[in-house]
Amino acid sequence: MNKRTNQILEFLTIENKMEVSQLAEKLGVSQVTVRKDLDELERQGIIVREHGFACLGSADNLHGRIAYHYEAKRKIAKRAAQLIADGETLMIESGSCCALLAEELALSKKDLTIITNSAFIAAYIRGKSNFQLVLLGGIYQQDAQVLVGPMVRQCVEDFYVRHFFVGTDGYSRQTGFTNRDQMRAQAVRDMARQAEHIVILTESEKFIHHGVVPLNLRDYPRTVITDSQIPQATIDSLRECQIDVITI
Repeated sequence: MNKRTNQILEFLTIENKMEVSQLAEKLGVSQVTVRKDLDELERQGIIVREHGFACLGSADNLHGRIAYHYEAKRKIAKRAAQLIADGETLMIESGSCCALLAEELALSKKDLTIITNSAFIAAYIRGKSNFQLVLLGGIYQQDAQVLVGPMVRQCVEDFYVRHFFVGTDGYSRQTGFTNRDQMRAQAVRDMARQAEHIVILTESEKFIHHGVVPLNLRDYPRTVITDSQIPQATIDSLRECQIDVITI
């Protein structure tokens, strides 16, 4: 995606639905140019076109989520990759930051084994490395391209890793890290049992939101990697909960 299509997705993430004329005005380009960009985004299934309007498609579409705050997420992924040594086996859960981490690992590391429940991530780095990829079985959620359900727990019990990287839909002091989907949250819990350390990858904006379903990761050693826009009060709150915080 180019810079302009990234900006379109940022606008739509905030507004959800916008007129083509309004997008053209904000971007300083013609409506013809905007329509070409929207045609490409629609072809990828990221947006939906209506007469004179553009709307975001599924909130679970990872192509669109990766584009939102792309630069911050890329820097988070680069920092997270520094935790991994060549030859390591690790687990990665579904999510936009996690997908960018997998891509960064493919570019910078050798001989890794990546265990994931994300069919999107498996496809996203296909052909970019010679890593061994272990795709956990389960019920396939089509929009998010992720596998969930009791088979995830059964499959992951055959592994134990040092690092497990997860995303989050939000955070609060009362509930901790959260997800908006019960089955995906349960998959995270099942995978977390098979890891020494949980690393949460998220842009700072997520700390002003909270999902419906707690991930219940309080009993695990945790590190958060996020961008430098996170408020100091939130950093202090996380550290009071024995969570290490790395900002980029």
